[in-house]
Amino acid sequence: MSEAREARDAPRVSHRYTSVNDMARLPYFVVNDEGRLAVKDKSVVGSIIDMHTHLALAYIRPMQVDLYAETASVQHYLPSCCPFDLDVYVNKNFTPEHLAALKKDLTLMSLTGRGMRATHTVPNMVREMNDLGVVHSVILPIDFPLISHNARHAIEAARRDEHMVAYGSVHPYSMNVRDKLDEQAHGGALGIKVHPNIQSVHPDDRRARKLYQLAGERNLAIFWHCGPVGIEPRLGRFLTQVRHYEAPIAAYPKTTFVLGHSGALQLELAIDLCNKYPNAYLELSSQSLAGVRRLVEKANPDRIVFGSDWPWYHQAIPLAKVLLATEGMPELRSKILYRNAARLLGRD
Repeated sequence: MSEAREARDAPRVSHRYTSVNDMARLPYFVVNDEGRLAVKDKSVVGSIIDMHTHLALAYIRPMQVDLYAETASVQHYLPSCCPFDLDVYVNKNFTPEHLAALKKDLTLMSLTGRGMRATHTVPNMVREMNDLGVVHSVILPIDFPLISHNARHAIEAARRDEHMVAYGSVHPYSMNVRDKLDEQAHGGALGIKVHPNIQSVHPDDRRARKLYQLAGERNLAIFWHCGPVGIEPRLGRFLTQVRHYEAPIAAYPKTTFVLGHSGALQLELAIDLCNKYPNAYLELSSQSLAGVRRLVEKANPDRIVFGSDWPWYHQAIPLAKVLLATEGMPELRSKILYRNAARLLGRD
């Protein structure tokens, strides 16, 4: 793409911001009357599907957060009031204090209805979506055998709010994997989230392969966390190496695989997988602006989808990167922000 090469070769412009609202300096955004960042002209941006979001997750104890309560603001894990740089992989913006608060909220606080997670609710996400022109968000639950039921909450959220789309979660080592897939598919789940790091499962594990096969037979896509991100434990870093994902993609051509984070810090390897296998998609959340530009330049344009990893990050952060990377390319922008995901979700 000549436009992408021209954008890549243009003089470097710093994209450091003091807060999310500071991105109103870009031509795409404005701070609205409620004091939140919003898209300035939705006719330019168009409709958006966010393929990568989460609600509050609960483990061991039943869900303690009211997922339908609205609060005054969202406490993103990367605080929206703090400085960040679009030119780096997004988690490089975390300070040690941010990381400590994040880990506490995801572990100890998961037993409670308190903490930042109390703001990770459906109406809070919908408010942010409306500000930015996001029409659907795909909720990705993460479950373990026996000690969690996050998929049920995702499916219920999609049933109750038309903005939400549910994926399910079945741990490969669960009992009755086939029955759980059937139950979640019948409830409306359109795919299955697999997180090798959090779930401690090798992407090419024998039982994981059976899950992929069964999911493909039910027309359920597999959404992987794919690639090392640099802040996970050593085991998680090993499990998420992109080289582990190719064998199952090749083995199950009838199963669609979405590579969350586009391979994270191994972007080039993930791009190669997408270009080699027609059943592989790239989801771009967390990539740097340079990474998104690389996707625009090199990856199959029909298999790149937008994602934010909300509530880890404000949805405007990855949106700004896509808008900058696709300036002057409205057809490609529409594919990445909406059309590719709509096809994947059966919402053409």
